[in-house]
Amino acid sequence: MKVVDILKHKRGNLTRHHMEFMDRMSPSLREYWSELVNRAHAQHLFRSWGRDFHKPAVNEEVENPVKDTIEMKPEAEALYNELSGKIGEELHIGEWFSIDQERVDAFGKVTEDMQWIHTDPERAEQESPFKTTIAHGFLTLALLPRLSDAVDPDKPLFPTAKVTVNMGMNSVRFPYPVRVGSNIRARSSLVKVVPIQKGLEITRELKVEIEGVRRPACIAESVIRLYF
Repeated sequence: MKVVDILKHKRGNLTRHHMEFMDRMSPSLREYWSELVNRAHAQHLFRSWGRDFHKPAVNEEVENPVKDTIEMKPEAEALYNELSGKIGEELHIGEWFSIDQERVDAFGKVTEDMQWIHTDPERAEQESPFKTTIAHGFLTLALLPRLSDAVDPDKPLFPTAKVTVNMGMNSVRFPYPVRVGSNIRARSSLVKVVPIQKGLEITRELKVEIEGVRRPACIAESVIRLYF
């Protein structure tokens, strides 16, 4: 038997079984079943039409989105060309900076975080596993502009830029606490530089070291924008 004949035979069987099934139904149930089948068929056709409607015609041009062109000022272009060759390299190592109790207490008052592990040296000596007070993690984070020399007007990191804007952090971790009395410093590495309108967006990894300690106090990915 040919394939076509087999298909016709199968189709005939299906039609016959469907008619027998319909004959056994009550009139009200048969009417409901017919309406249900017609509705499902209509929905299928509508979905198919919707998909085909949104497809481009055979001879219709598909418009590609137009990307905004960024015109960089000479200062921005020069810095972009310089930094593009330094991805992954260390850009800056800061000077050692001492964390004293007075600074920790002042930060605690401003942020209203006066937990004894930060502000009570006597209790910390008796009860803390670190045997002394420790700096707030967010104090270390707040000091990043100072530690990376980003706010020093006498030696700016990017002297050709008119304005530096802090865009935030992609990630922040505090692997090890900073004991009061410790010296810390930041090392900056370049992750990415991207042209933007009127400037550049720079992503850096900032790692805060503790003098004499192997583990870092803070690792953060910082995003800044330079405008020229």
